[in-house]
Amino acid sequence: MKDDHMLPETQQKKAGVTRRCFLKTVAGAAAGIGVSQMVNPTLVKALEKGLKRHPVLWIQGQACTGCSVSLLNSVDPSIADVLLKVISLQYHPTIMAGEGKTALENLFGIAREYKGKFSLVVEGAIPTAAEGKYCGVGEYAHKEYTMVDLVKEVAPMAGSCLAVGTCAAYGGIPAANGNVTGATGCRDFFAANGIKTPIVNIPGCPPHPDWIVLSIVHLLEKGIPELDDEGRPMLFFGENIHDNCPRLKMYEADQLSQTLSDPKGCRINLGCKGPSTYADCYKRKWNSGLNWCVDNAVCIGCVEPGFPDQSSPFYEPA
Repeated sequence: MKDDHMLPETQQKKAGVTRRCFLKTVAGAAAGIGVSQMVNPTLVKALEKGLKRHPVLWIQGQACTGCSVSLLNSVDPSIADVLLKVISLQYHPTIMAGEGKTALENLFGIAREYKGKFSLVVEGAIPTAAEGKYCGVGEYAHKEYTMVDLVKEVAPMAGSCLAVGTCAAYGGIPAANGNVTGATGCRDFFAANGIKTPIVNIPGCPPHPDWIVLSIVHLLEKGIPELDDEGRPMLFFGENIHDNCPRLKMYEADQLSQTLSDPKGCRINLGCKGPSTYADCYKRKWNSGLNWCVDNAVCIGCVEPGFPDQSSPFYEPA
């Protein structure tokens, strides 16, 4: 009876996830437990080997977790390969097995042991109002830690910081007009607090999984990539959306869409922010390369520092 309920290996392969792959991924995502608490010697050995590759500490502030979800959608390489072969993810509030004191002990332990040799990934904005109390992240050493406290303490120890998502890079939606939390991105927060750790901004709401993974790979293999004036990798954010849009010729012919349902025509009069947006979405595309925003709607400029205020309204009547 027990065997009858097990999913056959052939079915698992059709679904894209084998039992072996699933178990390996779960083991690789055991961040936050702490190596000392592992009872499986093989797993301990694997984690210790991973630490020599490149420890990554991923922390979250004011965020919807959409950036993490985007990373989990990584196709090439797969998220299993990212966790098992590319990086050693040692802390992530969403997917780690540990929590509370155990998790934070692991975070600070890794940060101190690998000072200057690990990457800090920040997801979400940093709320600075009310002494940072709008975002508590846990308790450690008999102290309540806010996102402000955590970034101030851990960021200076990191070799590099990846601000993943527009919220982490520039403040994003939490910093939009009307917010009362004093939300800010890493760039401004680091400058205000004298933190010298180099930042690589990977904006987007959410960012493409390729932008995240390949930026980490670049850091591992070659160091910090060439950045534009907004701190973004030129590899992904060096091309203008409008100049490379498949509807550009329609724009040049003054063929403009009157509604989103028009099969042809440039959508600039409907609110498309392509002319002021720099990213390679047009060729990289989303959902395993199936489509991108302009296929079905308009570009809303989510990778730009002014998002969302400077992009509003997203849609406009023709």
